[in-house]
Amino acid sequence: MIKDKEAFQRLSFLYQAAHCVLAQNPENQELARFYCHTQNSISRRLVLRQDPSVKRTICKSCFSPLVPGISSTVRQRKRRNQRWTVVRCLNCSLTKRLLNNPDYKLWSEQPEALLENQTPPGEGTKGQTFSTVQRPSRVPQAEKAPPPSSGPCSHPDSEETTVGTKSKGEKGPSGK
Repeated sequence: MIKDKEAFQRLSFLYQAAHCVLAQNPENQELARFYCHTQNSISRRLVLRQDPSVKRTICKSCFSPLVPGISSTVRQRKRRNQRWTVVRCLNCSLTKRLLNNPDYKLWSEQPEALLENQTPPGEGTKGQTFSTVQRPSRVPQAEKAPPPSSGPCSHPDSEETTVGTKSKGEKGPSGK
C-alpha cells in the first residue's frame, strides 16, 4: 500500500497537464510553469520524493517544463574524456549538466531500493539466531593495565614490567 497515493496522483496529473499544455500550444508557457510550480510546492509541503526523471525535466529556477525545442535546448558535450548532456532553459537560461554514463544506475532503479527486497528491521533471515552475549571491548595493548601479581604483597613500586608497551619516541622490534 502506498502512502499518500492521492497526492502522487495529483502530482502526476499536474506534470502531465503541463506537458500537454505545451504540446498543444507552445505559447502557454506561463500555464505550464504554474502547473509545475504547484507540483513542486505540493511535493515540498507533503515531503514527497519525486522520481529523478521528473525532476530532471523541470527547471529549478523558473519551474518551466524542459521540453527540447520548445522551452529548452539539449546539447551533447565532451569534457575531460566524459560525455555530458547540457540542458539549457530558454526562459531563465539556467543550465543543467548531466553525466552520460551508460553503466550508471540511479538508486531508485537498483533492486536494493525496492521495498519488497528489503527486510524489516529486527527480522533476520530464517534460521538465524542472534545471541545477546556481550563481548568484551577491545582495548589497545598500550592501554592495558598490568596483570595483578599472584603474591600476597603486591606493591606498585615492585619490579614488574609490562610487555608490549612503548613510549611515543621508542621504536618497536620491527623498526617502523
